[in-house]
Amino acid sequence: MSRLILFNKPYGVICQFTPESGHQSLKDFIPLPGFYPAGRLDADSEGLVLLTDDGKLQQQISDPKFKLPKTYWVQVEGKPDEMALNQLRQGVTLKDYKTRPAQAFLMDEPNHLWQRVPPIRYRKNIATTWISLILSEGKNRQVRRMTAAVLFPTLRLIRYAIGTYTLQGLAPGEWRLLEDTQWSK
Repeated sequence: MSRLILFNKPYGVICQFTPESGHQSLKDFIPLPGFYPAGRLDADSEGLVLLTDDGKLQQQISDPKFKLPKTYWVQVEGKPDEMALNQLRQGVTLKDYKTRPAQAFLMDEPNHLWQRVPPIRYRKNIATTWISLILSEGKNRQVRRMTAAVLFPTLRLIRYAIGTYTLQGLAPGEWRLLEDTQWSK
């Protein structure tokens, strides 16, 4: 059986155990040896990171061929209209590839959302909107590139779920160990 750690990665933390360029790393939060992140989340993104002590499970979680859904809460500048949301739903052509279709819809600001440190930039004359994006792939800075391509730049990005695992009950910097995990999508 595999062990799995659910970690709510704070803003500014890098998804590796070796510190780098003044950023905090996973080592600053997770004291258990033998665990490795299954996928990455950029330093300027927040939210759920799964870590495991099982190499096969690590690949299954992070490999796009398994099409594991990942749910992101995205605060964007402006208010996306139905045309922009449909572009996200159909897949967005970026410079180097076309994304897979995503589930995309407007949402209310998440309940019990923690303050980000540092806070996002605030512009008095430009509204912000929260959208939910569910992707079955996870390329480098993909969500940010997708929202920029439909003209609604990402201000804040939180990964809420990977498969059936969520941030529920985890404050930033907190983690939970699940022992004898049977992996399920």
